[in-house]
This record gives sequence, C-alpha cells and structure tokens, in this order.
Amino acid sequence: MEHISSMFDVGSATHVGRVRSRNEDACLVRSDVGLWAVADGMGGHEAGDLASQTVVRSLDSIGVPASAADLLAQCEERLFSANQEILSLSRARHGATIGTTAAVLLVRDGYYACLWAGDSRVYLVKAGTIRQVSRDHTEIEEMVADGTLSREEVKNWPSSVITRAVGVRTDAEFEVVTGPAESGDVFVVCSDGLTRHVQDEEILQQVGGHAAQVACEAMLALALDRGGLDNITIIVVRLQPQVQRSSEPTRSPLDGETQ
Repeated sequence: MEHISSMFDVGSATHVGRVRSRNEDACLVRSDVGLWAVADGMGGHEAGDLASQTVVRSLDSIGVPASAADLLAQCEERLFSANQEILSLSRARHGATIGTTAAVLLVRDGYYACLWAGDSRVYLVKAGTIRQVSRDHTEIEEMVADGTLSREEVKNWPSSVITRAVGVRTDAEFEVVTGPAESGDVFVVCSDGLTRHVQDEEILQQVGGHAAQVACEAMLALALDRGGLDNITIIVVRLQPQVQRSSEPTRSPLDGETQ
C-alpha cells in the first residue's frame, strides 16, 4: 500500500514575530499518520510555551492508527492527557494560570476531523472557495452568535478573551467537526498571529496558486510585513491525487509466472 505521507503536499512555518521575545506557538506535522496541529500558548500568562509544547508532545506520541475512528480516539485521549499535565504544571507553580489553544487536523480513509479549543483555526479550501471549519472560542464569537455584535463591528473590536483552552479547566472541552476529504482539498491550520494580519481571501489566494511550503512562507512574510504583532504559525496540507494502480495480474520477465 502507498505510504500515507505521499498523499499530502505539506508545508509549515513558525516565527516569533516582530514584537514578542519568545515564541509560545508550537506545531506538529505527522503526515505519516495524517495528523497536523498548532498550539498557541496563552499570551500574558506564565509558561505559555511549555503549555503549547505539552500539547504537541502528547499528540506526537500517537501510534499508527488502525482506522480513522482509532486516530480520532487516540487524538482525543492525548488532548485530555495534555490538559491534565498542564493543570499539574499549574499546581506546581502555585496556581499560576497556564494554558494554550489547540487546533488539530486529522485526515484518514477519505475523511477529515477537526478538533480545537480556543482561537487557533482550521480552514478548508475547496473548489476555489475558503471556509473556516473551526469556530473561534472567544467572547466576540459568543456576542456575534447571540446578536450582540455584527460581523462588521467585529472588525474594529479590541482583542477578545478566549473562552476555551487546554490546561485551564479539569473538564476541558474540545469541539469536533468531521467531513469528507477529497483530492485537491487544501487545509490551513494556523494561530491567530496569522489571521490578525492576513484575511481569509488572501489565504485563499496564496494556497490556491502555490505549493504548500511556498504558500506558508508567503503568508508568513505577509504577516511580518504588516507588523507581526504576535507569534505566527501556519501549516498547509494539500490532498494529492492518487495514482490508480491496475489490479490486473502481471507476468514476471524473469520466470514467466504470474505475480
């Protein structure tokens, strides 16, 4: 069977930005199992980088799954484990608030799953259009949902408080969305350091016309040129067309026997 990593064109980039002195983002590329993740340590709190690295390290321990359902189950188990580990770290630091966002993309057996907590995002580019698969867990999004704020008003609204994160509560909540994954689909997983500077249509333009790594580097440069006010992390995953192999038996030129 063709190795799963050959099914994807993948690029990634992470940068401290123009303002911050430490990169509290972390990312994971596990194309061998069909898993990619971005974690953004909570700014203004202690050890945000440790929190994001804890999520990535826990997810990186996932073994080769037996199925798409098994991959999803392993991912959920590792996220809850990371949540407990970060809570323990907080207790060891006398109750200091430590946390991180997490956005995870899984692709296997013709389906994708997106799991997240916080405002790191997953986008799907399909048939020339871009759609945000994840939904920001922020006070702003809650106000939009209940009609208090319009989308136009959001553009000029100050930074919003995150309403979900990993490592903040014992009963961590992760939202999950699933759907079919097809050849030509492109997923973008990123921290808010990208989306505060680069609009959705610009993301669409970059991933639509470039290889995955080139698109990542172009979007990173754009965010940095516009100020780079936060850490910036981007992963682009394009599903490659699969070569159809013939099921016809072939005859060896060495012994003349059917293989």
